[in-house]
Amino acid sequence: MSDALLNALAEALAGLVTAVETSDEDILDPDTAVEWLEGTGHVLAGLGAADRQALDGLFRAAAMRRPPGAGREELLLVSAGFGLDEDTHLAAVDAVADHARRYADTVRGADPATPVPACPGWTLGDLTHHLGTVHGWAEHLVTARPATRVRAGDLALDPLGDPSSYRAWFAARAEGFAAAARTADPEAPVWSPGADPHVRHYPRHVLAETVVHLADAEIALTGTARPIDSGTAADALDHFLTTAPYIPWIAEPLAHLDRDGAVLSLVARDSGVTWTLVLGAGGFAWSRGGGGTEPTARVTADAGELLLLLHRRYAADDPRFTLTGDRDLLDDWLAATAL
Repeated sequence: MSDALLNALAEALAGLVTAVETSDEDILDPDTAVEWLEGTGHVLAGLGAADRQALDGLFRAAAMRRPPGAGREELLLVSAGFGLDEDTHLAAVDAVADHARRYADTVRGADPATPVPACPGWTLGDLTHHLGTVHGWAEHLVTARPATRVRAGDLALDPLGDPSSYRAWFAARAEGFAAAARTADPEAPVWSPGADPHVRHYPRHVLAETVVHLADAEIALTGTARPIDSGTAADALDHFLTTAPYIPWIAEPLAHLDRDGAVLSLVARDSGVTWTLVLGAGGFAWSRGGGGTEPTARVTADAGELLLLLHRRYAADDPRFTLTGDRDLLDDWLAATAL
């Protein structure tokens, strides 16, 4: 694609975004505008760092071709509005480190023999061992960058001593992963259990694991999970939906649901984000936004609650959730995607 064409496309997109953001309600329905901008933002967020930087530069160049004034200033805000000038890799690493510290604080002084209801058969010691193994495995992957699968069981990650020492062992594994990921090139190729075989996959993967297992520990110790930040929950939910088709024990049951054309809508009441899941073609497709179709079933809750529902930490009949439409579709989805 020529530089001229890239510049023209960037200028057209920047102009369109500016028009949507500044349109009066009688010209453009606000809900439609929000949905369009969120969908565009989600697509752009999936770009790698190099592409994000390149697009940021194109948007800024498009703005500077305009004469000084309000129009130029609006265009200069487009990159920031979509977060193209942010380092999403380091932001994810920082979020992992923060949630790992919260996990370590949560289990501090707790009996490692405490049962974990969300993970039947596991104790708090087992949960801490598992989560530390995830961090240690991911540290190996972003450091060694193997081209083929490496199982956690192939690595010398087991903690020494009794379960009472697991908290400190976990904290060390989490610090090791954060340090390795922070200095790693997010664009470097590495095997991953999903759609993105690059280092940048792993902070999102480990963050999703840590967020869910932090909730597991909170439920085990207090009976309920603390609210999850809506942006963190949304990213973890995106990650789950993106990765699910690559997980055989999820992809296979979904391929045999026999619900082609059914639409499951997940609506986050705290942020207004909607995920639309369309079943068919031996699996499913998903997108941010309403998709313009009436869903077969709709589930409404906070984004963190939706994340924990998809991970089966909460039951669908929990009063946190508002359900409309075909309840069987939600039950079928949850049964097929059980981890």
